[in-house]
Amino acid sequence: MTTPQVPAARPGRIDVARAYAFAWRVVGRVPDPVVRGVFRLIADAVWLRRGAGVRQLEANLRRVRPQARPEEIRRLGLLGMRSYMRYFGEAFALVGVSPAQIDARVRLVNPDLIRSTIAEGRMTVLALGHLGNWDLAGAYATRNLGPTVTVAERLKPEALFQEFLRFRQGLGLEIIPLENAGGGVFRELVRAVRQPVGGLLPLLADRDLTHRGVEVDLFGERARVAAGPAALAVATGAPLCTASITYERLHGERRRAAGTPWGIVIEFGRLLTTPDDVPRSERVAALTQAWVDDLGAGIARAPQDWHMLQKVFVADLDPERYARTLAAEERSR
Repeated sequence: MTTPQVPAARPGRIDVARAYAFAWRVVGRVPDPVVRGVFRLIADAVWLRRGAGVRQLEANLRRVRPQARPEEIRRLGLLGMRSYMRYFGEAFALVGVSPAQIDARVRLVNPDLIRSTIAEGRMTVLALGHLGNWDLAGAYATRNLGPTVTVAERLKPEALFQEFLRFRQGLGLEIIPLENAGGGVFRELVRAVRQPVGGLLPLLADRDLTHRGVEVDLFGERARVAAGPAALAVATGAPLCTASITYERLHGERRRAAGTPWGIVIEFGRLLTTPDDVPRSERVAALTQAWVDDLGAGIARAPQDWHMLQKVFVADLDPERYARTLAAEERSR
């Protein structure tokens, strides 16, 4: 998993790390309706400002709904920002949520193959998108499915990264820091996958953070995603599948048990394995396209929960910079 992009603190500006630490200490003590109202207000204000992130979000959503009218895309963008800020509000409050409330907030779809693989003592690699609330999904998985190992993007300042690290470790997740260079992280992930204990290794992969990604077809356009999930599956023989995490309204007894009107649905895709009939040099690309197809279907079902405020489609990238990236990849082969 990665963490949301946040700016580094500058002189005269708010200390981001302290602000996050304060939020984790305080938000969980505030009544849920107040938290939700505040973060919805923040979402609406950010959307109205029409900053670069909002504009990119709507550009991405336009690929998901190419037939939608401009006003429909703007409405979808507003719903997307509300979903994204809901994630933040829930994440800050999650430290005070009881295990029973966590269980009530999550519903699984198609979990049987995953449960069977875990019961066999095998790790499954999960390819995730920036969908819904992946921290809540991780907290649920460690309690109800099996040990969960993932990576976290190393943020700046370091104090902010440490806050996120403590938060996710507090949920029961085993975290491997993601470095920008070197193969150490991949070797640690391979060791984690090969351990004789059933569990999950989820990776947020719908955005390439390493500049060693894979170009794929997504919603009829070329996009660039992370190679990690498929590379792990090819290197270890571990099964790979997607997990689409989207929000749903809660009602009745489940809503009372959850202590909130919103929960998440985790829908597991096909269990993908390395294709033997594909040349080894092409297996990562083939397996990546397979999980992207499944993830794209999950995004299409609930595009408002795809929190993608960055550039993932090749047409949006700077052509000269992307050409340099491709040239560097070619030289490294």
